This record gives sequence, C-alpha cells and structure tokens, in this order.
Amino acid sequence: MRKLLNHSALALIVAASLSACAVGPDYQTPANVADISFSSPYQQAQQAQSWWQAFDDATLNQLISRALAENRTLAQARANVDRAYAVFRDANNDLLPKGTLDAGYQASENGTVSPLDDGVISRGYSTGANLSWDLDLFGKIRRATEAAEANAQQADILWHDAQVQLISQVATSYGEYRGAQLRLVVAEQNLQNLQQSRAIVLSRLEAGMASELELAQIDVQFHQVQAAVPAYRVALLTADATLSALLAQQPGKLRLGAVPHLPELKQPVAVVAGENYLRYRADVASAERVLAARTAEIGVATADLYPNVSVRGFLGFLSGPGLTLGSDTQSWSVAPALSWQAADLGSVKARIRSAEASSQMALAQFEQQVFNAINEMQLSLSSYNLSREQQLSTELQWQASNKAVQIARQRYNAGSGEFLDLLDAERELLRSRDQLAQLQQQSFSRLVGIYRSFGGGIQLI
Repeated sequence: MRKLLNHSALALIVAASLSACAVGPDYQTPANVADISFSSPYQQAQQAQSWWQAFDDATLNQLISRALAENRTLAQARANVDRAYAVFRDANNDLLPKGTLDAGYQASENGTVSPLDDGVISRGYSTGANLSWDLDLFGKIRRATEAAEANAQQADILWHDAQVQLISQVATSYGEYRGAQLRLVVAEQNLQNLQQSRAIVLSRLEAGMASELELAQIDVQFHQVQAAVPAYRVALLTADATLSALLAQQPGKLRLGAVPHLPELKQPVAVVAGENYLRYRADVASAERVLAARTAEIGVATADLYPNVSVRGFLGFLSGPGLTLGSDTQSWSVAPALSWQAADLGSVKARIRSAEASSQMALAQFEQQVFNAINEMQLSLSSYNLSREQQLSTELQWQASNKAVQIARQRYNAGSGEFLDLLDAERELLRSRDQLAQLQQQSFSRLVGIYRSFGGGIQLI
C-alpha cells in the first residue's frame, strides 16, 4: 500500500508539471481602441448612489434608497451574480481529483456461463473510495475556468449597471411626476389669468364697449387650456405607476407632496481633464469580460486536438457474504485511461474556428461599445448645456410675456388698447409658461442622462 501511495504521489508531481501548459491564446485586455485609451480597469463610481444628494431633495433621496432595497429586477441581477460565481467555483473544482465514498452489497446467481456455476449464488460487500482525476495536460479545464470566471465578473458588473440604471429610472420618473405637477399648476394659473381677462371683457360687453366675438375668443383660449388638464393628470398617473413599480409597491401609495418642484443643481457639472471615464461604464466593462470569456473558449476547443489523460482508482475493502474489514479483504485498483478524438479532428477544428469567430465578434462588440460610450458621454453633456441655455432664454421670454399681458390688460380695461393685443399677449403667456415647465423637466431628464452615461462617475463642483 505504501508503495502504491509513493507511486501515486510521483504521478501527481509529474502531472502537475506537465499541466503547466495551456493551449489557446493567453488573454490580454486591450490597451486602446483606435486612439481611445482603455488602460484603467472597471470600477463602480464611489458617488454612484450618493450623487443625487447634491440636489438636496429629501424625497428623491428617499425614493432612490427604497428602490435599491426593494426593486425586484435589482434582486434578480444580484441572484444572477451568485449563480455565475457558483458556476465558476464548480468549474474551478474540476482541476482537483474527485471521489466518492461508497458501500454496496451484491447477490447473484449463475454469475458466469460456466456449467460449474449453475445454481451457485454468490454474495459480497464492497466498501471504499472511488477516485477519478482528469490530468488536464493541455489546459482544457483551466481555460473553461477562465471563461467561467470572466462570465461571473460580467454578471457582477451588470449588477452594478443595474443599480445605475435603476437610479436613473427612478430619477427620470420622479422628474416626470414633478413635471406633470408643475404643468398642472401652470394650467391652473393660466386659467385664473384668463378668467380675469374674461371678467374684463364681460364688464365691457355689458357696458356696450365690447362685442360677443371678443368674449367668444377669450372663451376659446380658456377652454383650450382647460382641455389640456386631463393630459397632465394622465402624465401624473403614469409617473406614479412607474415609480410604484420601481419601488415594488401598489400604485397610488406614494406620498410625494403637492409642491411641484423639479430638482436643480446648485453647482455646475464638471469634467476632469485627463480622467478616463470609460472605467465607470459597465456596458464597456461587460463587453470586455465577454471578450475574455470568448478568448478562453478558444483554448477549451483547441485542447480537444490532443489526448485527454485521466486516472480512475479504488481503495477499500472487498469481502464475501460476511462483512469484514481487514488486511485480507483490503483492495485497490488504478486504471489510467487515454482518450483522443483522432477520428473526428475535422469537427474539433470546426469548433476551434467557431470559437475564434466568436472571439472576433466579441472584440468588434467591445470596440463598438467603446465608441458608443465616448459619443454618448459627449452628447449627454452637450444636450444638457444646450437645454439649460434654452431654459434660461424661455424664462426671460416668460417674464417679458407676463409683463406684456399686464400692460395689454391695463390698456384694454382703460379703453386705450385693442382686444387683439390682449388676446395675443394672453396666448403668448400661456405658451411660454407651459414651454418653461417642459424645459425644466427636460433639463432635469438630460441631467439624469449625464449621470447614466458617465456611470455615476462625473463630479459635481
């Protein structure tokens, strides 16, 4: 037995030295894509979940915290990480010998074709350890482990991305909710202004200084604004339903308050010169991990070009009808085996070409993802800046329109102004105030777009 153990130990050492080789390409993370550097590894931005505190909006912060704790899609992504790492650990264990502890009993009659065994019943027990080990001389198992690890890392990255996407969805829906509230308030204020103008027209009509046409025209504007109110209420209900789903609760349970206020930054968004923001992009990092897995799978396929060596063995006791454990019933066996797909190398080479093509597809996808990310980040910044410019201009327009309505109303009431001037001023005020509410929501949504496109990694100064 000791001699057997010594030989087995020697075989393990030899096999370990031989298995230092793994066929297939060794993966290296791309250093750049065209002239775009990709030197920094992926990391989740430290401020990804606290970025929104810069708005000083307690309601928004509360919604985001609850969504991160309750959202079921995020829980699914977390469970997917656990599953992927379980698959990796299972693949990694294939490098080690496997074994089972077995105990069995067998009874048989006529165990052979010999006439001497006719009517003979034999019984026996077996107890011991059955062992097996694939030596992995050419690295097939190690390449499969590399692929499984890359897939597990990708699942972890996608979980981080799910958090960023969830926060973005909550913030966007919150902006839509507040935007709908704001447009409702604007519509109600506009209706009050039109009622004041209608009262003036009506009093002048009773005094014989205005016509029925003028009253009808002001009524047209009044009912036009009134007809838009249900659409704003639908938008409010839609945002409420979306937020409720993201927070895993029934619709109508949110208590966000009736004060319509869209969060705004008190400081500008800043891009740090020389900062590699690609490291915060989960989609780019995910594509890179897919490329690593596909590269490792080339080695898995290539290993089939070579023989596979495995060892099977038994160490235990074999006894007759009576179960006895002793030196006279001790038993062992060692069965080395070699298998080689020599007659099917054409299929093996086809699988290698397929794996290489999959790797090229993954490389192209990764490179395209880098280009998409760079352009998306730049577009999000430019869109937000232009939206802010548009919003500031519209604020000035609204202030001027409000002043024009007051002047036109005073002149018309005094009899020195034309009704059409008042009508046009009212119409422009309605349009500019509603447009301002839309632009406030648009600016906030585009700010959410900056957060999402930079993976939460952009600084607020």
